[in-house]
Amino acid sequence: MSVTLTDQLTREEIVAAYTEMLGSDRVITDEQVLKENSVDRYYKVENIFGVYSLPLPAAVLKPASTEDVAKILSFANEHLINVVPKTGGSATEGGLETVIENSIVVDGSTMNKIIDINIEDMLATVQCGVGLEQLENELREIGYTTGHSPQSKPLAQFGGLVATRSIGQFSTLYGGIEDMVVGLETVFPNGEICRIKNVPRRAAGPDIRHIVIGNEGALTYITEVTVKIFRYYPENNKFYGYLLNDIKTGLQILREVVTQGYRPSVARLYDKEDGLYHFKHFSDGRCVLIFVAEGPERIAQATGTAIEEIVASFDGVERVDGALIEDWFNHLNWDVSKLEEERIEIRETLVNGFTTEISGNWSVIGDIYENALTRIRAEIPAQFTMLGGHSSHSYLNGTNMYFVYYYKIDVDPTDERTTYHDPIQNIIVEETLKLGGSMCHHHGVGKHRTHFLAEEYGSSLSMLETLKSAFDPNGIMNRGTIFPLEK
Repeated sequence: MSVTLTDQLTREEIVAAYTEMLGSDRVITDEQVLKENSVDRYYKVENIFGVYSLPLPAAVLKPASTEDVAKILSFANEHLINVVPKTGGSATEGGLETVIENSIVVDGSTMNKIIDINIEDMLATVQCGVGLEQLENELREIGYTTGHSPQSKPLAQFGGLVATRSIGQFSTLYGGIEDMVVGLETVFPNGEICRIKNVPRRAAGPDIRHIVIGNEGALTYITEVTVKIFRYYPENNKFYGYLLNDIKTGLQILREVVTQGYRPSVARLYDKEDGLYHFKHFSDGRCVLIFVAEGPERIAQATGTAIEEIVASFDGVERVDGALIEDWFNHLNWDVSKLEEERIEIRETLVNGFTTEISGNWSVIGDIYENALTRIRAEIPAQFTMLGGHSSHSYLNGTNMYFVYYYKIDVDPTDERTTYHDPIQNIIVEETLKLGGSMCHHHGVGKHRTHFLAEEYGSSLSMLETLKSAFDPNGIMNRGTIFPLEK
């Protein structure tokens, strides 16, 4: 897409126009705030060392309503101002990076009202800036849950969760965010406000929710979301942990559990290195397999019994005390109070870690795992302190693989990504695509995987490009995210 920038306003004109539109208290131009809003990765090494190399946005805007968002986008569309939508800011693939001069970051975190919790219809409706943990806490007090629990839960907000096609740690039972969203409200670049109504199902043409879900702010700005809610039975949770000698056996067990029709909320398999990192107090250098069965008592019991029987049919598997798994389960999510301590630790130790998540069918996922790790060890001259992975989201036809890698940073912080993270991630994606898997399971494309977009989509790429041309013809929405920047 070719975009003419000659009509763009100056930085000062952009700030003045939005100040008149929104008021000075909702147009933030403090330099440190602009720096922090030029990136999205909390652990981006440059930023941990106080280096911000990307163009700073002209301003961070704080809309108070859907109508504010519509005015902001309409003005940006008229004057070709790049818009970076944002809520919780826990993205990892560069989707929130401001790679265009004089971008605006539209931060919906102040649109944080829980609009309605409807127990009869089993629905919760929230503005885009409502925190997942905020809603989840309110629901649990009355015996319900969203069923959604990514590790970023303490920071994540609903606009970003839906925009990035988020998934939670209980997905084998509850599904991903795309399975939970019933309806939503969104604003397109021309300022048009569209609402998709809340109904259990309809066959009135294509499912237009999926134009919005997963668009990563490259098509539209999500302002309101309605999700399903579920009854919550924590007293019925059953915890199972096993040690085994190889990841192949673990994948076979996962497949057997899921394809027999059982739906534990947690079904996770850690290889030896990742298992040692997370469970060094009991893993003994072996792979770790974890299940959690939950729901009504008879369903949880039936699921748990089936897991025990299926695992018992495999040789060389040792069960561990379920209390160890329950303790792990109770500490799944980020501890926000320790995030700054972790940044300090990275500065002091120069050891940094990242992840790359992909998905593949049962017939190829083991080969993807083996091929990628073999190539990384052979081709990347890094001092790894950990290189492994785990499967954490399984389906009838396959599972994901979450590669985890920690290494010593022995280059300038500004060169860390191109020296280590990009080459490692490229190997993982290349090996995944060779065997027909998907290059991203739940972190999205962002700006760091766009060079694989054509191979990921193949002959269906034209469908995606048509959406961009139709809904964002001026190309103002989050340029460089999903759709590669023109050279």
